[in-house]
Amino acid sequence: METIEAYFERKHEELRLLNSCLRSPLNLTHPESVTEVVRYKFQLTAALRAEHALRDWTGTETAWSERPHAAGPFEFKYDYQRADLAVSGPSFYGKEGEFAQETTYTGSGMAAISALLLASARVTKEADLLILQGSYGETLEFVEGYARHLRLIPLGQSLEETNGRAYSSRILLLDSCAPGGALEGTLRCSNAALDLLIFDTTCFSGGSGRIRRVLNWARKWGVPVVMVRSHTKLDSLGAEYGRLGSATFIHWEENDPWITGSKFKDLPAETQNAIRLLGGAALPAHFPPYIGTSNYRALTKKRVAIILRNNRRAVEYFSSALPGLTVEHFAHGQAGHHAISRRRHGKAGRCSFDFAAVEWCQSSATHGYSVRFSVSDLPTRFWDDLIRAVAEWWNADRRSGVNPHRLPSTKSTS
Repeated sequence: METIEAYFERKHEELRLLNSCLRSPLNLTHPESVTEVVRYKFQLTAALRAEHALRDWTGTETAWSERPHAAGPFEFKYDYQRADLAVSGPSFYGKEGEFAQETTYTGSGMAAISALLLASARVTKEADLLILQGSYGETLEFVEGYARHLRLIPLGQSLEETNGRAYSSRILLLDSCAPGGALEGTLRCSNAALDLLIFDTTCFSGGSGRIRRVLNWARKWGVPVVMVRSHTKLDSLGAEYGRLGSATFIHWEENDPWITGSKFKDLPAETQNAIRLLGGAALPAHFPPYIGTSNYRALTKKRVAIILRNNRRAVEYFSSALPGLTVEHFAHGQAGHHAISRRRHGKAGRCSFDFAAVEWCQSSATHGYSVRFSVSDLPTRFWDDLIRAVAEWWNADRRSGVNPHRLPSTKSTS
């Protein structure tokens, strides 16, 4: 359990790290409330972006100046930012050198996966896209509306449940917001027979051991991997710094599938081209300057560990305090995917800032309603009070005859 005093000291360390990136640091006092933590982070991120704009004023859409452009440890080279932005800097995935990576940054996680899925039409005429239950709704919405060359095939708890294929290409979309059993079932599969693995890592911490497990599994079976990610939440120390996403192509040490032997070998180049044509390139100002330092990694690990712990406490409490309801379990076990529902398919938003949020959401699968609960790294006492209040509110509404599956609108509180 984390005491309130320990929480404020940890948050003070996060604020000091952000403040140290400023050329003219702000005069911050030790935070004494969650509201102060949130307010300080908004002030610091605004100051960081302002300083970047003043310092890097020659970094316009076209690089008319030979002056180098940078944001913290990230350096940028381009002639026309939308078309040829090249980024060098630390990996958001933690350990350097474990896997060779080719990363293209985008303006959001959805920009990355949308460009990738569109680009796949240039390298395969038609393909089966295998999806796990609970995959991110907007990704599936994009496939149904704009990537008609992909045939969606829902999976159960195991990849081995679907052996046949309708088309010559077979792609697995492995989403970190899927149920935990589905992910584990996939990693137990002994005959993948896949042509491509698209791995949405957004809900896993960048240094998560599960990411390495998936990569080791894919390397064992010789499957090409591209990881897509939104960096806005888990990678930003809880600060709303700016929208940023990426598509990362993994290169194995031997028989690199992106060079030889893969029908998708042209996918990296086609994805970059799609990002250019869609105008989805990243903005240099959105790269957090505090990424990559040892202090950043240590603080991020602490945040994620406490989010995981708070999530476990919520699951245990809701399971006993809300009898008859389904409390959904997700592969990541953290960060904004905690759904309370009478049905199986509640969807939840991805949130991992310094506040918690509760809102109604409508299930795209059942059209019923669920409550989604975004987990934060609040101190234990605050968190326990919050989940107790949620349960009391839910039970009170149920006793009063309110049907949570027929609520007319979406409501949220934070």
